[in-house]
Amino acid sequence: MALLLLVLVGVVVGVVVASSLLLRWNEVRYGNGRRKEGRLPPGTMGWPLFGETTEFLKQGPSFMKQRRLRYGRLFRTHILGCPTVVCMDPELNRRMLLQGEAGGLVPGYPQSMLDILGRNNIAAVHGPLHRVMRGAMLGLVRPAMLRTSLLPKIDAFMRDHLSGWAGSVVDVQAKTKEMALLSALRQIAGITAGPLSDALKTELCTLVLGTISLPINLPGTSYYQGFQARKKLVSMLEQMIAERRCSGEVHDDMLDALLRSGNDGTREKLTDEQIIDLLIALIYSGYETMSTTSMMAVKYLSDHPQALEELRREHLDIRKGKSPEEAISYEDFKSMAFTRAVSRIKSITIEDKVRLGIWYEQDHDELMDTSVQVIFETLRLATVVNGLLRKTTKDVEMNGYVIPKGWRIYVYTREINYDPFMYPDPMTFNPWRWLEKNMESHPHFMLFGGGGRMCPGKEVGTAEIATFLHYFVTRYRWEEEGKNTILKFPRVEAPNGLHIRVHDY
Repeated sequence: MALLLLVLVGVVVGVVVASSLLLRWNEVRYGNGRRKEGRLPPGTMGWPLFGETTEFLKQGPSFMKQRRLRYGRLFRTHILGCPTVVCMDPELNRRMLLQGEAGGLVPGYPQSMLDILGRNNIAAVHGPLHRVMRGAMLGLVRPAMLRTSLLPKIDAFMRDHLSGWAGSVVDVQAKTKEMALLSALRQIAGITAGPLSDALKTELCTLVLGTISLPINLPGTSYYQGFQARKKLVSMLEQMIAERRCSGEVHDDMLDALLRSGNDGTREKLTDEQIIDLLIALIYSGYETMSTTSMMAVKYLSDHPQALEELRREHLDIRKGKSPEEAISYEDFKSMAFTRAVSRIKSITIEDKVRLGIWYEQDHDELMDTSVQVIFETLRLATVVNGLLRKTTKDVEMNGYVIPKGWRIYVYTREINYDPFMYPDPMTFNPWRWLEKNMESHPHFMLFGGGGRMCPGKEVGTAEIATFLHYFVTRYRWEEEGKNTILKFPRVEAPNGLHIRVHDY
């Protein structure tokens, strides 16, 4: 018995010593042991290979808050396979987003996301290729396209998708996910509900889960499954492209525009691989953000009747003088003062234009700040996007520290959304707060990114959510059914659905 006890004690001591040595080795490998004392931000690097990924994914915001309290607003860690510096300082974050490639920063998304979304993914490429891919995407979603082509399609889709909900219990999460995917597929390739859309949805759901995982390519892992889903999506898109080329028919959708891009010599022609990666990025980015924001808008409006009443009044005013089947116009969309906090800005710096990605319309003398009041507040409070990742292409100085070449910088914007100095009473859903702000007085607004990488599809996404809200609040009233739980990390979701009982308004 004594011998067994000694063996057990020896094993425990051995495990503790080995663990301590591994942790110490990782600190020396990435920490100040290899660099001049004080050059790197404070922090810990966790285990070899895994770093602190497990704690980060399990604890989420608590992980960040604990380390901020211990190390300050700038600290180092090792998450999702990369040595990473987390930045929670609003001014530093703003500078990071404006700095761009000239300052030694390029997109730094995890390897799992790069592999699964493709090497031509617009969020990952930089330099000349980024300009080509971004130009192609902006050509699909520019204001002229929204006015003449996209908004009518969005309106027709939402009108149909939202029909027949009255008298039933609806899972808003399931409905908004279906809505986001089908709306995107209709605009991208004219695909309607059916076997093909169902197959695409199955693979997309698997792909999404794989993008936030450790890049371990073993059967059963989220990464492996996500990568297999990508292969199937690529195969389906290749077949669509081949069928388009064989038929020779003209289609009024994004795929047709991409296949014809470059034929007139105005921009570089895209390869099939680039087109496929661009389509996957369009579907992926819109699917998560649009569906989650729409679901959470319904949730917050349910909990705040005054905001719902204000929103409903605005949209009922838009319907006055329209027949029940008459679509909303681009002018209606721009007039949504509560849904869209529209203001005119006569004086704005070039820096802010770049930061905000504001569209300039040739038929207006002023820039339009396309703030979206209810939607902005939903994005802020739900924190649909936690932050942005950059990678250093050279040693980068930050507040007296030096971030080594090849490290990631996590521009963590979540805590900024809850900063009481920027947003009084930050945990309260208050869409009216955006009426008092314009982008000049709010330089740390980062809900859509910033700089030359401002989300190119933000205006189309806004139009989709606003159109959904238009038909939802003018057709229906509702109340929540049962107990609905919302999780906020690593993604915003209702694990068991968000159920509401719907009635005609």
